[in-house]
Amino acid sequence: MFLLKPYLGSTHARAEKYWARKVERCVTVDHLRQVMERRVPPIVREYYRGGADDEITLRDNIEAFRRERFKPRSGVQLEAVEMHTEIFGDEIDLPVIAAPVGSLRMIWPRGEEAAAKAIKQSGSICTVSNFAGTDLEEIRAASNGPCWFQLYMIGGEQVAVRSIMRARHAGYSALVLTIDTAVPGNRAHHESMGASLTIGGTLIQKLRFAPQMWRHLSWLQSYYSDGGMMEFRNVILDDGRPMPYTDIGTQLRASAVTWEHLPRIREHWGSRPIIIKGVQCVEDACLAAEHGVDAIVVSNHGGRQLDRVYPTLYILREIVPALKGSGVKVFLDGGIRSGTDAVIALAHGADAVLIGRAYAYGLGAGGETGVRKAFTILKKEIEDTMRLLGCRSIHDLQADTHLRTHPFAANRL
Repeated sequence: MFLLKPYLGSTHARAEKYWARKVERCVTVDHLRQVMERRVPPIVREYYRGGADDEITLRDNIEAFRRERFKPRSGVQLEAVEMHTEIFGDEIDLPVIAAPVGSLRMIWPRGEEAAAKAIKQSGSICTVSNFAGTDLEEIRAASNGPCWFQLYMIGGEQVAVRSIMRARHAGYSALVLTIDTAVPGNRAHHESMGASLTIGGTLIQKLRFAPQMWRHLSWLQSYYSDGGMMEFRNVILDDGRPMPYTDIGTQLRASAVTWEHLPRIREHWGSRPIIIKGVQCVEDACLAAEHGVDAIVVSNHGGRQLDRVYPTLYILREIVPALKGSGVKVFLDGGIRSGTDAVIALAHGADAVLIGRAYAYGLGAGGETGVRKAFTILKKEIEDTMRLLGCRSIHDLQADTHLRTHPFAANRL
């Protein structure tokens, strides 16, 4: 394989140009998903598409936005639309932040670096997953822009402290603690496809995936040009080695982040912002405020953890009034598939939205070019929606003014 790497690298470089042309024709995020599906084998791409159990929450997150209806003011000509916003002192060009997505290196060579470059060029913030396949220092250097680091307590407290200190020294400006992973979600559809066999199966068991791999030869060549199976480069175990790419279920069960961890984490992280991700009720939102966190992400992990929970948009509408005056910023993820969705979330009080699948589809479709395209699409959709609403600034969006309640757009699914 070592001798093949130069050949595979040149093959990937040619393929990158081919997929970039495909990406540039995309008009929506869903178009990027379709291109990704042409390039990436089903067993790999399902990790990024799928949800837990019957995927009810995955669908509900999307449907909640689709049921909202606008109240436009017509006859308005806007010279410009203000989409800039400030988050913890960083000025960004649009209120859309890249959420932490693990294992991006599985869909594009050094995927986290490629994504970080494109996110910076798009004028946004990159959130790096604890389960990245590239060293967090290298991702930060590739971005040269605002980056947040997302942390699990995987491997125990000392392992987590090492990650915190690395992120702090590398210049990450905020720490994101994910609290909704006491156990991994039951990704039933992915498991039925044989996901665990791709990691821990025998050679004979893995050979069952050969036909779909060969049908996606461009991905296969790129995958091996990057060295094949990745490691979790930012989880350094007690023996000094990175955590191998393996089933993390047992580790997650033993390493859930709890409210009791926050003082110790704050001690190591210092005065930089801490964000709690995975808040799904008013009670936890208020607990976060009581613990002095700087922001929360209203999130159900994109429908990938506990199925049959309420859509994040509806939880947002409950949490925003409860945190009014607290100084805690409120972000939302889950169900954002367009700039129109982002506008709806902002109207309901979100300070910004986070996207995961949207830019992961872009990365899988065309690497750095695909991620840039995802943000370009979202930015255009936000601007077009704002102009059609007759609203000059994202900071002027209000549910009472720009959305309407009507039986046709029922508030429950």
